[in-house]
Amino acid sequence: MIRRLFSMTLYKRFFTAVREEGLGSALTKARIYTGIVLRNRGRSSLFGSRHAHVSRDHLYLNNIWSDLAKANGFHVSAAPALLSKRRKIALIADLNLPQCRKYRVEQLAAFWGARDVEVVYSHYADVPRSVMAMQDATHLIEYRLQALPVMSMYRYEARRLRLPVLYDIDDPLFSIAAYETYGNMAVLEPKLKTHFLSEAPKYLDMMNGADLISVSTPGMVAHTKYLTPRPVYLRRNFADASTLAEGARQISARPAPDGVFRLAVASGSRGHEVDFAGIIDPVAAFLEAAPNRRLMVLGHFDATRLPKAISSRIEAHPFTTYGDYLGHLAQANCAVMPLADDLFNRCKSAVRVIDAAAVGVPSITGTVGDLAQMIQPGQTGFVAEQPADWTDALEHLARDPAAAAEMGRRARADLELNWSGSDAGHIISPELLQWVKA
Repeated sequence: MIRRLFSMTLYKRFFTAVREEGLGSALTKARIYTGIVLRNRGRSSLFGSRHAHVSRDHLYLNNIWSDLAKANGFHVSAAPALLSKRRKIALIADLNLPQCRKYRVEQLAAFWGARDVEVVYSHYADVPRSVMAMQDATHLIEYRLQALPVMSMYRYEARRLRLPVLYDIDDPLFSIAAYETYGNMAVLEPKLKTHFLSEAPKYLDMMNGADLISVSTPGMVAHTKYLTPRPVYLRRNFADASTLAEGARQISARPAPDGVFRLAVASGSRGHEVDFAGIIDPVAAFLEAAPNRRLMVLGHFDATRLPKAISSRIEAHPFTTYGDYLGHLAQANCAVMPLADDLFNRCKSAVRVIDAAAVGVPSITGTVGDLAQMIQPGQTGFVAEQPADWTDALEHLARDPAAAAEMGRRARADLELNWSGSDAGHIISPELLQWVKA
């Protein structure tokens, strides 16, 4: 147990969390993990047999089920949604990634809360809370979970309680084809890539056991349908009230222009240097064309992979909190969002466009993924279809920073009008609304 708490791997993870999310967040994660270890829970499939530990979480309900069965009280006579006009969703999720938690869990809870539907969410490793949430729920949503014994227990209890089950996912973690063609995997250790490939079927098992599936982009809808017979529907990420409020706060706190033109690139995970490589030549040429131009790098990025000629033009800011990230982004004149054309990236959502528009910054995107769908070309940003389009867009914005700022204001207005938490079909499929309300 002591070796689990003081391994070199955990030291590295802790200091990575400090650098990317701040000391407070890193200490919170360390406290939670320590508690899990001390309770002998949360074993990872990354550990080999030498570290093997058999969790008993999946046996949590066994005695209760046995007592109910002996008392002839095991089965529920009718689905809770039929017995009550109220609706309550139990949402069991992987809450470990801040961006995923924000857009697929907290955002969904706020969306349904605004429609008088209570949502209680829990981390899948918090067995008591997860089980309790289901007891008076009318629906179950599972987010980003793979097949584990404890998940089989949750599923069995959901079926006993006659709860309809929806599975939600926002990356093609279930797709070996997507992983094998994903350029960003090149920066990962071979063992980690092998692990991801071996875990993919476990996600698909969960998806195929649900009644229906929701995903975050039209590209994900199309790709998911290749691998499951279950109905697949769209629930895009959108700008929720907290994002809009934080964006407005950062706009009001934005410092006065200092004569420097900043283009921002944000990366929430490792490997996006591969995507940026596709536009590095036009970006480098743009930066070198005038002395007042800077590249603002936000989050994960290996600056050593950039040309040395522009090293003095780089302003780097690690991720800390979402508010600090938006604060830095608000100081940019535009944001660039290249994606290499591969199967994984074709499933990508437009969260970076949402972030930029929230602070009134126009975006330049490519055509891969769902990003371009949020752009009104020439009005709220630019869509680069050819390599030269990146240069043209950057030069257009740099020539007239005031016009670039006005474009950012239009991007913010469009975000509020068309990409917030509405019931519109381009945000959420009507079938998902009906699933809860029926």
